[in-house]
Amino acid sequence: MTLETYAKKREDYRSQVMAHKKVRTLHLGDHVTLIFEDELTMRYQVQEMLRVEKIFEEAGIQDELDAYNPLIPDGSNWKATLMIEYAEVAERARMLALMKGIEDRVWVRVNGFEPVYAIADEDLERENSEKTSAVHFLRFELTAQSVRALKAGATLGAGVDHPHYQATVAALAGPTLAALKLDLA
Repeated sequence: MTLETYAKKREDYRSQVMAHKKVRTLHLGDHVTLIFEDELTMRYQVQEMLRVEKIFEEAGIQDELDAYNPLIPDGSNWKATLMIEYAEVAERARMLALMKGIEDRVWVRVNGFEPVYAIADEDLERENSEKTSAVHFLRFELTAQSVRALKAGATLGAGVDHPHYQATVAALAGPTLAALKLDLA
């Protein structure tokens, strides 16, 4: 949408996207959240970036699309934003130092199959020698067999198995699982 059109539709569009994201959000314990991205969540992100940065030229718009399009699942995977959330600044700093490598220890598991660990931060490194980032971008690449099993009714679990943070969701809720199935070819 043009900036002018988006400004007029933004409130309603934002409400629609937030409701959509709510179903695609998975809390892994108290401090880790996955938001499974798709075309709508990325379209919203691009629109917001264009609005905030006041980008209206074709080259700038293309740059934003090039940055965010890789976060749209392509039929054999899920792409998710991982957020590590601690309200207290000192505790967040301490935990981000302890949780280095957590982005590689997040998994999904189709019942009857081995866990699929995330491929993290393919665009750029978000961890340094002192700490991990509070935000990571993950890809979960599924096998054709596990996709078929999901579509045939298998359950889906998820979790984190890091030495300093562990959480498991044995089976995702029906609406979340239904939304994620739509991402698969």
